[in-house]
Amino acid sequence: MEKGKMRLLKERLSSLSDKDLDFLIDTAAPEVSDRNRLKEILKEDEDFRERFITDEKVVQTVLYDEEIFLKISPHLFFEILLKKAKRDFSETGYTIEKTPHMKIPVFDADEVIEFLKDEDHLFYLADMLSSFTKVESYSILIQIREGIWKRIWFNNMDIQSLRAFCDVVDEEYRFTLYKRIADLCLFILGLFPDYVERNYRYPHTLKKRPSLFGIQRLSPEEYEKEGIRFYRLAAEHQSIKDTQLEELFWDFSENFQKAKKPLNYISEHYFQYSTKQRLFEIF
Repeated sequence: MEKGKMRLLKERLSSLSDKDLDFLIDTAAPEVSDRNRLKEILKEDEDFRERFITDEKVVQTVLYDEEIFLKISPHLFFEILLKKAKRDFSETGYTIEKTPHMKIPVFDADEVIEFLKDEDHLFYLADMLSSFTKVESYSILIQIREGIWKRIWFNNMDIQSLRAFCDVVDEEYRFTLYKRIADLCLFILGLFPDYVERNYRYPHTLKKRPSLFGIQRLSPEEYEKEGIRFYRLAAEHQSIKDTQLEELFWDFSENFQKAKKPLNYISEHYFQYSTKQRLFEIF
């Protein structure tokens, strides 16, 4: 096994917190006597861990327990939903693409399933989604010319400010920004596609809405284009050259649609709007 693959596998197995382990055992195997030994197995054996995460009692609890966010980590929450989406796709055989006025079935479920079968893809999606449950703001001082400085504010949920920040930092420091911008495009287009459409154009005339306070409105197509571009920039960054992450980001750049569709499915089938607001506190 490649060194990069081993590292990502280790991250998957170690991603379960004590709270996650307690939840899985309480839900899927409440009668077990040696809980500590079972926890160790769940940490060490990926196949065994998979059986617990896909257990139907676990899935139903995650879907319908209103206090689930107090019981498990965001990462486990999203991993369980992504794995359920993968199973659902295998039953339906198609995905749905939306236009402003209709939904169109597309028979590409096998391609999406194949993308999710790569555990590194699925693990990255779960990790990416969980990262958006916390919004952070920052400011830095930039020297415009000698003796004159300007403070720039940005937060990790604002594409425009992140792109502006990219323009003022050296290339060697841009990898994290490239990754975040790409993730943000995928996240918004995946979980909030209706918001993207409403924010960009009027629903009946389909005319583009004017910019507000100088903030550029992005169409769904522009979000996708930017997501693809910034995943490519992340993949090309010198800091991850010849690592497993380089391959991972190329995969996401080249398969952006396949990465987006399970998020669309989760958003439409597993979440109420209030759930998304409570999870992410945006829009």
